[in-house]
Amino acid sequence: MGLLDSPFDPEREAALVTGAGNGIGRAIAQALVGEGVRTIFADISEERIAAAIKALGKPELAVPFVGDLASRATCDALLAQAEKTLGHVTHFVHSASPPRREADHAFGVSEAAWRQMHAVNIDAGFHLGRELSRKLIAARAPGSFLFLTSLHAATPRNLPHYSSAKAAMAMLVKELAKTLGRYNIRVNALVPGAIAAGGFVADPALARHIPLGRIGQAEDLAAMALAVLSNRISAYVTGASIVVDGGLSLTNWFDPPALEL
Repeated sequence: MGLLDSPFDPEREAALVTGAGNGIGRAIAQALVGEGVRTIFADISEERIAAAIKALGKPELAVPFVGDLASRATCDALLAQAEKTLGHVTHFVHSASPPRREADHAFGVSEAAWRQMHAVNIDAGFHLGRELSRKLIAARAPGSFLFLTSLHAATPRNLPHYSSAKAAMAMLVKELAKTLGRYNIRVNALVPGAIAAGGFVADPALARHIPLGRIGQAEDLAAMALAVLSNRISAYVTGASIVVDGGLSLTNWFDPPALEL
């Protein structure tokens, strides 16, 4: 049996994926179920979750959860659901993020949109990760967490609420990795580029800026996510931010926004 033949141990491992109703989160959650891993599909949309689970070959391995993770009460309800249905969550993927609008530049973004972006990305990610790690530490069980950040954690995007939230998440990954490593809990980030999924509507013309010549797909992230999440494949990888962008980060194509002050 080769190293890549059995990346997970379904008898001992279970997963929780936020933002699992569409885009990258959906692709990762579906890929985990494809490996036999029981997985909670958490999303704000019941319709999207139902569609994502219906498309599975083994829908019985998926557990739906509907709620807005900007609310701490919802996060706690998700944790309770995870413990009730799965026991220990060994693999946590935080992909949930509110929609982005090009109009939300520095002078356009509302206070509510700012708060929601940070609440879902950072506040929920930190709270869920910390509470899940408490359970793993108490059980002396290994774990693997994965946060979806962005190229714009380091490059301006004309969306200050989004870029700053992803920058904070990138540092959170490092903080958690350093703290939790002694307990054999690994924490890493995937850094997507232009991916035609979720809230991003890809302009085909953008492909000319990408060395590999095409817009990315959610499935491009799913395979890498499985490799990083697997304690068999990536046992010695933590605190890493792995870029999956077709080479897009070799350039910066955004101009400053047009302002009407």
